[in-house]
Amino acid sequence: MRVALLTTFVASRKEPLAEMLQRIYQAFSGAGLGEPVIRFNFGDTQLARSVSAVDRVLKRHPELARFVTTAVAPPLIPGARRITNDPLSPAAGEAAPFPTLHALAAGVPRSFPFHTIAIHFYAPEFGELIPTATNAPEMMSGILVSDDWWVNGRTRSLSACALVEADPAVKKLPSPPAAVAAVLTQCGKARRTVQAPLPSAASEAAKGPIPGVRTPTGALIASANPEAARAVQALTANYRARLPEIVDRAALPHLLAAPGEEAYRDVAPDVTAGPKKPALVRVFKPMGYTCRGESGSFTLRRRTGAHLTVELHLDVGTWGHKVLAMFRVWGLGFKGLLSIPVSANAIAAAQFPIGDPDRWQKIVENLGALVRELDRSLVPEIEAAVGPSPEWYKPEG
Repeated sequence: MRVALLTTFVASRKEPLAEMLQRIYQAFSGAGLGEPVIRFNFGDTQLARSVSAVDRVLKRHPELARFVTTAVAPPLIPGARRITNDPLSPAAGEAAPFPTLHALAAGVPRSFPFHTIAIHFYAPEFGELIPTATNAPEMMSGILVSDDWWVNGRTRSLSACALVEADPAVKKLPSPPAAVAAVLTQCGKARRTVQAPLPSAASEAAKGPIPGVRTPTGALIASANPEAARAVQALTANYRARLPEIVDRAALPHLLAAPGEEAYRDVAPDVTAGPKKPALVRVFKPMGYTCRGESGSFTLRRRTGAHLTVELHLDVGTWGHKVLAMFRVWGLGFKGLLSIPVSANAIAAAQFPIGDPDRWQKIVENLGALVRELDRSLVPEIEAAVGPSPEWYKPEG
């Protein structure tokens, strides 16, 4: 079984883009992989009055004119010019000298104010170049560096995708080849690694569509276990249709303000709940859940005896001081997803104002009661329907 290991690294904007590219480029030769295959994309903005970085580059490097295109893959809107060797380029697959690409990166953003930049480094040791049909760039085997404009300045990302062959019957997932591991070491501090099991060649060749599974990174890939994916989709659809009954059975301890104006009536703009993690730990730790906080979110997680991963994901800050709760069950080739309400009179899949510490405590206690009920009902039903997953499988390590 092929498993893509998707690793996200810390990518500081304090390191100049050209220096980061040089570091990755040298890591390939230092690991004995030789000259990497480089796919590149330098894109202008679509704003008509903006300075064209493409024009500025072509004045200094007219030899890059053969790489210029306005074509983009749907559903993106064509129009902005790009310097690229991707499949839509007139010079698709052709190489450009790395010193030239390095010079372009060194001019970003002052001399060359590109709107979007993506540089992909590849060697066969990372696995198939495009392991599965997907529009997610992070699923391309190799190292991907991106540097884009955003409303609050430039954003930078550095990620890697390496394929390994895994045996579902063993306890541990194999490590990437030594040369690949050496390159990954030079990428810096890893923030997280996601496992993305891929379908077999027989599954991909079979007639009929294969259910998709969205990884924690957001990439949509074909299921490595289509039968399990279909069974879990049916189960979660059933629970979604019966959610009021499930909520009633869970006996949530607090009835909060009704959604809409009433829920916001006693929430002043300057009212906050303070630290949110302590209440989550108090309620969910006795239930066997760990609690991990990130920017604007919390993920509470536990493992079952059948090696499934059960999560409660809380968005608590993406769109203001509000909470949105999602219950997830992960296994090899499937993800069961159920949006859950924070109160019996609240709406699932809708944000609810957090308010003060007292309301946050009540929200957490309500979620604890509902998750406890799903742990008693939905999770065992999924385990009975699909059986155990490999011991090594974890959606996010």
